[in-house]
Amino acid sequence: MAERAVGPSATAVPRPETGGRHAPPGPVPPGRPGTGAAAPDLPGPFVGRRRELEELRADIVSAGLDTLSGRKRPRSRVLLIAGRPGSGRTALAGELARHLAADYPDGVLRARLTEADGAPVPTERTARALLAALGAPVPAGAREDELTEALRRAFLGRRAMVILDDAAGAEQVDPLLPDEPDCLVVAVSRGPLTGVPDVRPCTLGGLEPAAAVALLERYAGPTRITCDPVAASALGEECGGQPAALVLVGGVLAARPKLSVLDVVRRMRELPPAEGCGSAALRPLARAFALAHEDLAPPAARMLRLLALAPAGPADAHTTSALAGCSVAAAQSALEDFAARGLLRPEPVTGPVPPQYRVPGALAPMLRALLAARERPAEIELARARMLERTVRQLHSCRAATETGDPLTRKRLAELPRPLRFDSPQAAGEWLRRRLPALLAAARLAVADGRLDTLARRLVSALTRALTAHLGAEEAAAELYGLHQLVLDVAERCEMPLERSAALLNLGDLDARAGRVRAALERYREALDDARRAADPYATSRSLESIAATHHELGDWQRAADWYRRALELRLTRGELADEARVYGRLGAVHGYAGQWTEALRDWRAAAAAHRRLRDLPGHARALSEAARAQECAGRPREAVRTYLEALDSARQSGDARLQAALRLRLAESLERQGDSVAAGGHRAEAERLLAGPGAAGAEAGEAAGAAGERGAGGSREASATGERLAGAVGQGQ
Repeated sequence: MAERAVGPSATAVPRPETGGRHAPPGPVPPGRPGTGAAAPDLPGPFVGRRRELEELRADIVSAGLDTLSGRKRPRSRVLLIAGRPGSGRTALAGELARHLAADYPDGVLRARLTEADGAPVPTERTARALLAALGAPVPAGAREDELTEALRRAFLGRRAMVILDDAAGAEQVDPLLPDEPDCLVVAVSRGPLTGVPDVRPCTLGGLEPAAAVALLERYAGPTRITCDPVAASALGEECGGQPAALVLVGGVLAARPKLSVLDVVRRMRELPPAEGCGSAALRPLARAFALAHEDLAPPAARMLRLLALAPAGPADAHTTSALAGCSVAAAQSALEDFAARGLLRPEPVTGPVPPQYRVPGALAPMLRALLAARERPAEIELARARMLERTVRQLHSCRAATETGDPLTRKRLAELPRPLRFDSPQAAGEWLRRRLPALLAAARLAVADGRLDTLARRLVSALTRALTAHLGAEEAAAELYGLHQLVLDVAERCEMPLERSAALLNLGDLDARAGRVRAALERYREALDDARRAADPYATSRSLESIAATHHELGDWQRAADWYRRALELRLTRGELADEARVYGRLGAVHGYAGQWTEALRDWRAAAAAHRRLRDLPGHARALSEAARAQECAGRPREAVRTYLEALDSARQSGDARLQAALRLRLAESLERQGDSVAAGGHRAEAERLLAGPGAAGAEAGEAAGAAGERGAGGSREASATGERLAGAVGQGQ
């Protein structure tokens, strides 16, 4: 059974929440403040909560309201683990998943519903992440209701378990519930989920005294606990039985072998509540956190506070190094020490990915309060800028890892510091997938901040290029849509019409690919206005062609031709020959769809002439082939045969065997329509010989003919995605 975490990690073994009741196997090796005491790689035995586990398992099989009324249960069973932060809610959910792994062969999915800063995660983002974890298509730019409906369809026929961690309320949980009775949802929340029907709650309090002492023993070792059992029990009471508080004081005892349990009890009682303590119920955890923070050396304590700035929670040595302005090795050592003390939780690691650590949710508010109280705003902004700059450099290195065939790229990679380089494209791609939630969160935070717009734009640009290089435009479409929306936000705030036009064009392309053609048309029109305001001919011509292509897809041939003519006029004034050839071809395709064969022939002839001036023999041949088709449809079959032969001659000079075969097949079809079956058979035989030759083995004649049509209108990186699709239809739809 594979467990998939929606977010920065995925693992086959559930990881505990620091403050849960997992503990390292045996005493943690002592470590000095600021040094790297080894953090446990795997969770240890689960301590306590046996009664709660039994209740939860019994609730899964017990009859619900629908069963009692004689109706089939329409939705999945929902269990609720409720409790204060630090009570071990997430750890209990993970232990339950471990016990039930065999019952849910389609896996366990985790989704955290609260951001690192305490804000609720938008439902559409969670639904998108769950769809990706299920391997289902994720439509780019889809609305929340579309995504949740797609998620419900994806769960049908599956037997999976979903853990919705740290839910703020029923409004976050209800839209994500599968309409599949064989699925199980475990929601983790602070309080009840009023509004979710037939939810089975399990409320957590403090650990029992014996379990609390056992958890302390896991960190401090059995000797000190056995020597002073009364003090150990008193320490458990002082921590209120809260697992998170017990882990923190256990970490202090592990780091200070000469410190007695009684000394820790006294220090706990003397400490005031730490910053960020919201209620009396959280006071034991606040005091434990204050004790753990006080026990750190000043540089290490500052580094810990700065981790509150880590986007989306997880941080690695690079993020920590940039935030604190120290070396990567020093940052890694500090992270290991924090994890050994229970201040951080190690994230599961698979493959050649650096270790990652997360601030436990129970400690995050107090850490943010400490950061605001102890650090100056200018220092915080500087740390955030260093982190974003480091992330941009890592993303450039990640993208460059896919272009190692370029000598200039290899030289630039060699100039980078060794920690910023990747050993292989596979390692770079794995790093990108692993860090993607944090990278996207960094981009969102940088844009929302508004004070680092230049860095934010560079970060979004670098992330867009890295995603496209490693995942491809189609697979990364959902993430790219959000990134282009961020660029649009920055461009509107900074009043940059050219950047706004580029963002609108990219969003329009993604809308068009998703079938939202009307929405794409509106974006293209806005992009044209901004391009004209910026007086940028490139953006203007691209907008004109995109508008034309959208009308083409809508079947409005007259408007499509009108907009293509406007784009052509701009290309002609600028002398952009390759672009002229492409627009002529698209204009010819539109006239062909409209049945205006005379106009289509004129356009394809003009396209052929432009390709000839460019010395583009394949393009010249394709344009002539389309001109021949227009001639035939216009009732001039003999001229069409001569034009096909002229196109075939250009294809022969280009040496493209597949193109020659495709043109011969078209010519054969034309000859058959004219009754010359003997000549048609000769051309078909020659086409088959060309396709069977070297470089074209295994290709079918029909595919070759389609290839000629798909390439008939040419292609350009400048063209919109909609225009590229429409150009691909030329030759097949006429």
